[in-house]
Amino acid sequence: MKGAVPPRATFRDVFAVAEFRNLWLSEVLSVAGDRLALVALTLFVYDKTGSPLQTAATYAAGYVPWVIGGFFLAGVADRRPRRAVMVTCDVVRFVLVAAMILPHMPLIALVGLLFATTMFAPPFESARASITPDILHGEQYVLGTAIIQTTFLAGQVVGAAGGGVAVAFFHVKPSLVIDAATFALSALLIQFGTKKRPPAVRPDSEAARQNPLANMAAGFRLVFGDTGLRTLIMFGWLVVWYTVPEGIAAPYAQHALHGGSIATGAVLASVVLATAIVTPLFSRILSPRRRIDWMGPLAILCNGTLVLIAFHPGLITSLVIFSVSSAFGTYQIAANTAFVVRVPNERRAQAFGIANMGVIVGQGITFVAAGAATEKLSPALVIGIAGGVGMVLAIIFTAQWRHVSPPGGRHAARRRPSSAASTRSKVPLHRS
Repeated sequence: MKGAVPPRATFRDVFAVAEFRNLWLSEVLSVAGDRLALVALTLFVYDKTGSPLQTAATYAAGYVPWVIGGFFLAGVADRRPRRAVMVTCDVVRFVLVAAMILPHMPLIALVGLLFATTMFAPPFESARASITPDILHGEQYVLGTAIIQTTFLAGQVVGAAGGGVAVAFFHVKPSLVIDAATFALSALLIQFGTKKRPPAVRPDSEAARQNPLANMAAGFRLVFGDTGLRTLIMFGWLVVWYTVPEGIAAPYAQHALHGGSIATGAVLASVVLATAIVTPLFSRILSPRRRIDWMGPLAILCNGTLVLIAFHPGLITSLVIFSVSSAFGTYQIAANTAFVVRVPNERRAQAFGIANMGVIVGQGITFVAAGAATEKLSPALVIGIAGGVGMVLAIIFTAQWRHVSPPGGRHAARRRPSSAASTRSKVPLHRS
């Protein structure tokens, strides 16, 4: 019937798409394995050194390389076939992680290999995020993004808990074996479970002819030259403050909660557990307009809740606080869907890489800073301060966003979408 409202997409509709199922399974494997290996290495370093600063630096080694990959490698997924980029990155990471399993590997070599492995994450994630809108369209894409983000968070929960148990009862090597296997399986799923597509950038286009530095500059002008995009990316980057508990989870568990590796795993799991549960509900139940309206308040609450940790709560209360903060973090779905409609396909992977680079590098810096601060201050106070800073910034960004997009989406309603702002041009803003 002409003019009839199409039925809303369901999660069953999304999983009915075979390509998406294979992409999703590759995400399940990679995320769980990565988190398990990172947590195991972090606990291994803390056990060997007893230094919160060195522990935080090790954790950051799984994040900081995003500055290299985000600057120089993310845009490769626009100029090369995205499936080939993902498979290549998986194979390289399989080899690097397999090298960590070699006997008598020095601690500094393990951290170096972790650093190198992480450097290939930006082009992989940029390609995965960029190919998803080619597989899912419209509201199916929104639900697919929620599934991918929930999978990432659930993988963090499983990997964090598994990492704590692995170190407590076994050793770091089994977790690395599992991580290497996940990369191999992920490469097979992508190679044989997704379609081959041409590069987004035509070989004769201006973007293809640009040198890497000029191409990078054009990407930054795209992302930061628009007030709306700039504000939305700042909402995404707030994650660097409310994930500080991850970076100092081991010191917090030991000194504030008087626990060991299992308590550390519980803290890391609680940081993301509620988001993994709430994200699908937030995406499915609320309309796009309501998701945008709730973005600012949820961002404020997500960070502000962590201020309560400064009062030194016990284990159960701490886990509840971390989980509540995590649940409010679902505002990132709204930031995603508002951000991506402004990004053209030929810059999709690069924009995603820049956004993720800021998140990951920011997390690396704040994790190291939090670790250094924990040498002098209590971990609980450090987490409380981080939450307070994030809350103040969220208030500022919320005020800025209201000038760009008034409540109720009136600004969006007046704005006529262009071809670069179609539902086919969506890309997740960040992964954490």
